Amino acid sequence: MTNSVSRLIRPSDLRSLHLGDTKVTFVPDGAAQISPRGWFPTTTDEDWAAHPEYLDDSGYLVGSVGGLLVEHGDRALLIDVGFGPQPRPAVPGGRLGEISGGAMLDSLARLGRTPADIEAVAFTHLHIDHIGWAWLPVPGTGTLAFAHADHLVAEPEWTHRHLLEQHGITKEMTALMEPKVRTVAEGEEIFPGVHVMLTPGHTTGHAAYVVTGGGRRLIAFGDAMHSPVQADRPEWPAAVDHDPEEAAVFRRRLVEEMSEPNTLGFGAHFADVVFGRVRTDGEGPAWEPVDA
Repeated sequence: MTNSVSRLIRPSDLRSLHLGDTKVTFVPDGAAQISPRGWFPTTTDEDWAAHPEYLDDSGYLVGSVGGLLVEHGDRALLIDVGFGPQPRPAVPGGRLGEISGGAMLDSLARLGRTPADIEAVAFTHLHIDHIGWAWLPVPGTGTLAFAHADHLVAEPEWTHRHLLEQHGITKEMTALMEPKVRTVAEGEEIFPGVHVMLTPGHTTGHAAYVVTGGGRRLIAFGDAMHSPVQADRPEWPAAVDHDPEEAAVFRRRLVEEMSEPNTLGFGAHFADVVFGRVRTDGEGPAWEPVDA
C-alpha cells in the first residue's frame, strides 16, 4: 500500500498551511468510523468495490474529527470544536461506528495555544461532532473551555436550531451556548480575511468559511462533504442531510469552486487528506491532497 493510499484510511494529525500572513491548522480532537452504506444510503456494494482505497480493514470510512485554527498575527479563530470529551461506542448496524474525542485542548497546547487565545469560535453547523467543547466542560473543572469566546453561528442555523433535536442536539446543549452566540450572515467578514459562505442542505443554516491570503483562498466546508470520494461523486447524499437535493447543489458548487486556480478546500472529516484541491483532468481521484 502506498503512502498516498494509506492516508485515506487513517485520521489526520496536526496539519498546517500558510496563506500569506495567515496560518491555518487542522486541530485534531478524535476520529470517527463511518459506515459507507449507512452514511451514504444511495450507494451500493458495487460503488464501494470500485473505491476500496477509502475503506479500512473493518470496512469503514475513516473520518477525522476536529477544528480549523486560523491564526493572523497574535489573533486566533477556531472553526468548529470537535466531539469533545465524551465516549461514543459503536452501535451495531448503525451509520457510525466508534467516535472518539477529547484531544482538542492537547492539540492546541502542541501548537502553543490555550483556549484563552481563541477570540471566537465559528461553527459550520450545530451537529454533535462540531460543538462538543462548546457545551461539555473541561474534565475535572466544571468550566467550558471557550466560554469567553464569541460563538459565531449562521443566522438560519440558530433560528432553526429546534430542527437539530432529531439529531440529538438538545435544548440544554444550545442553552449552554446561547449567552455567547452571535449570528452571522452571508459574506460577512468575521476575522481578517475570513468570510461566511452559506451552504445549506446538510442543515438548514450550514455555513462554509472562506479564508483568503497570499493570493490563495481556502474553503472550510464543514459537512457539506464528508469524504474525499464525494469530490468525484457529489451526487451522493449523507443520510443525515436535512435537504439532500439542496445539499447536492452546494456540493457541486463547492467542487467547481475548488477546481478554480489558487483555491483549496478543507474537509474536517477527510481522513488524513484534510487539505486539498479538486482536479478536473480525469487522471485519478478528483481530490488531490495539498500539504504546503
